Amino acid sequence: MGPAMLRVMLIDDEALARQGLREQLTCLPDVEVCAEAQSMLQALPVIEAVQPDALFLDIRMPHGNGFELLKHLPHPLPVVICTAHQEYAVRAFDVQAVDYILKPVRPKRLEQAVARLRHALDQKHHPPALTAADRICLRTPERTVVTTPDHLILLKADGDFTRFTIEGEHSLLICQSLGAFEQTLPRPPFVRLDRSLIVNLERVESIEVSPTRGAHLGIRGLPQPLELGRTALKRLREAIPQIADLPG
Repeated sequence: MGPAMLRVMLIDDEALARQGLREQLTCLPDVEVCAEAQSMLQALPVIEAVQPDALFLDIRMPHGNGFELLKHLPHPLPVVICTAHQEYAVRAFDVQAVDYILKPVRPKRLEQAVARLRHALDQKHHPPALTAADRICLRTPERTVVTTPDHLILLKADGDFTRFTIEGEHSLLICQSLGAFEQTLPRPPFVRLDRSLIVNLERVESIEVSPTRGAHLGIRGLPQPLELGRTALKRLREAIPQIADLPG
């Protein structure tokens, strides 16, 4: 039995852009373009009536941009930002966009976006072991800290132990492997960027990509940017599709 039909809605003020995207999507198996709109005002009642599984959304449109539309949705929907402007990538991550595609849309890139939409919907129906609201009890020989995943900034392997960086707390060295926490923390926003590092991507505030040196991440709660090597940057691009098309 194949995957369930994925019903998507296209929201873009350019008719030719919608036509091109529609033609590419209808060539993919088990994808249906169930509705289209050319503005925020036109889109909102259609979303309510049609109930699509996901949105392909442009940013710059008349009568309210794509980000404003997301604020007015009656309930959250997985969204792929599809725009000609790369400067909205970090903001797209802030609104938890599933993917960020630069126009003109390449067929292979569109296939990746559809795969990520299916994964996001599957995660919604099969949530991970922990959620952002759950409490975590971290015990050391000296003290115990009770916190929630959203207060975790990053985790680093330290031999067979894991060192936690937590908002408002001194770092904690916990007698448990990094891999054990990787299995229980919600993904996203937690992602393992290399053998020794897990980062809470919801705390990423800026991304500076270098063609030769990897990247610097500005992370809320860290006094200095976090340096990433090229391997970690590759995994970051996979984890944050919004930066996949950025130079570097």
